[in-house]
This record gives sequence, structure tokens and C-alpha cells, in this order.
Amino acid sequence: MIEDSAIKAPKSPFAMRENEIKVFDGKDGYASIDQVVFKIDMGYINELHFQILEIINDFEFITSRQIYQMLTYKGIEVKSQDKLNKKLEDMIKSKIITRYYFSSDEGKGIYRIYCLDKIGKYLLNSRGIKTTWQPTDNTKPVYMLKRRLAGNQVIIAYMQKVAAYKGFTLNPLMYAKRQNTRFQPSGGQVTVVKDDIKVDFIFEVVRRNPGWEEKFMEKMKLYEEFYANYQAKDCGFDKRPQLVLIAEDDEHLIELFKNIKRINVELKGIEIYFSTDLRQLENEIDKTIIVFKQDPTTGRYSMEMGPVSFLENK
Repeated sequence: MIEDSAIKAPKSPFAMRENEIKVFDGKDGYASIDQVVFKIDMGYINELHFQILEIINDFEFITSRQIYQMLTYKGIEVKSQDKLNKKLEDMIKSKIITRYYFSSDEGKGIYRIYCLDKIGKYLLNSRGIKTTWQPTDNTKPVYMLKRRLAGNQVIIAYMQKVAAYKGFTLNPLMYAKRQNTRFQPSGGQVTVVKDDIKVDFIFEVVRRNPGWEEKFMEKMKLYEEFYANYQAKDCGFDKRPQLVLIAEDDEHLIELFKNIKRINVELKGIEIYFSTDLRQLENEIDKTIIVFKQDPTTGRYSMEMGPVSFLENK
């Protein structure tokens, strides 16, 4: 597998492209559950396949590289990315999982996106593993898939590189009390612990899909209300979590900041952090965080980089 530091991409693979669509790349037709049970009985489908299935279930949408990274982190031996891809292909043929890719004016995407298929849900249920998957989940639009993939990348980067890393939650629940609205950070949550002090980082991943600015500003209003009315232990947080906005690139990052200033959103008790997809490939996560500082003389804002306490490298 190619290491993060070896990837030199001019544009994030999870950024939106012009006229981008999601293309089915799985197996058409019918697959028999009896055939799958036979393959399990004969050992053709084994525990490694189930480990892969659980990871896909947890993340909902995930690339093969991200699956490989998760298996490696869990200490599960997979000899190579090619070996993993072969197992994924076998699971697709049995309709345990399925696969998509993206296509746009720039051409066909270089990676595939994996998610559950019907027989995969049956197998998870047979082992008492919770899954909320339903077939309509696979109809989600491109921007929702890319948002999840970018969030996966952030979580895995913190998991692999941050010394104080403790754990992650993919779908933390937050609550805007005045509006009586529950909402979720689109990029998940990472918890770090250093010197017995716990800090929760929550990630809001934003993509440039049509109408994104209006939806982003609506979401920021929910965050503002959560932080304004926060009390200890709200939504399971010991103290106010640290919000990090994940943009497609630096230009997009600036657009996010301008939109926040336009609607005059302020989050009580914290400073909003910013980052981008490609920054997660850096070796030092504490230097991937951007904040905007105002010059007291000119009143102009400038971008400044970390380092950020609690995110030091392993």
C-alpha cells in the first residue's frame, strides 16, 4: 500500500468534480444465500471476509485503501492491497457487498467505493452484529459519499498518527436545544487523552455540491446553538468538543470562513479550527490545523497553522 507521505495529489480525490455521477460497478442479477452458506461451510468465505464486512458496515462507504488501513490498524494480517482487492471481488460476486465509482468531465475515478449489499446484512444479522443498512442507502448522492470518504480519511489519519488517540465515533449525535433539532457532524468524532485530560474533536466535512453554502450556514447555526447552551455531559461530551471544518482545498477553506463571518456565527467557548483533505496526508497532524487570526491594526484576517496541543505525533 502507498503511504500517505508518498501521495502527491494536486487535488483531493474526495473533492467534487463537474458533472460528477456515481456509477454502479457491482454484480447484476441474483445471488443465492444457499450458495453463500455453502462457501462459508467450505471455508471459501472465512473470518477475514467477516472482518472486512464489519469494517464496511461501520463506515457505510469506504475505499479499498481505507479498508486496508483499518485492517492493518486492527492487527489483522492482509499480505497486500492486491490480496485484499481479490477478497473484495469475491464478496461482490456473492452480493455480500457492492461497489461504485465516480465519473465526471475529468474522466473515470481512480478508486472504488464499497458498501453493503443484501446478503451482507443477512450475514451480519446472523452474528448478532448491529446494522442499520437498507438498500436505499446505496442511492445516496455523490456528495454524501465523498463527505463520508473524506471523513474516513480524517479519522484514520488521527488513528494512525496521533499519540494521544483514544477512539472514534462515526455518527455522534448533537442537539440544538432551542430548535429542538438533533444533528450529526458529517465527519465523525475522534477522542484523544493526554495526561488524563480528554478532548473530543468533531469534524464537519463540507463539499462543493449545488447549494452547499446555504446548507453549510444552516448547519453552523445548529452548532452555534449547541455551544451557546452547552452544559457538562451534554450529548456525552465532558466539555465542549473542538469543532474542525474539513474543506476540499485552501480556496474552499477560505470560502467557509467568509460564510461564517457573513452570518456572524460564533461558537461559545471554542475557536473554530479548519483543515483540508490533503492536509490529512501530512505526517504531523498537529500541523494540519488552520486558524484565522485578525490583525488588530488593519482588521484583516490571515491563515495561521498549528501546532495544536493533544495532536502530537506518535
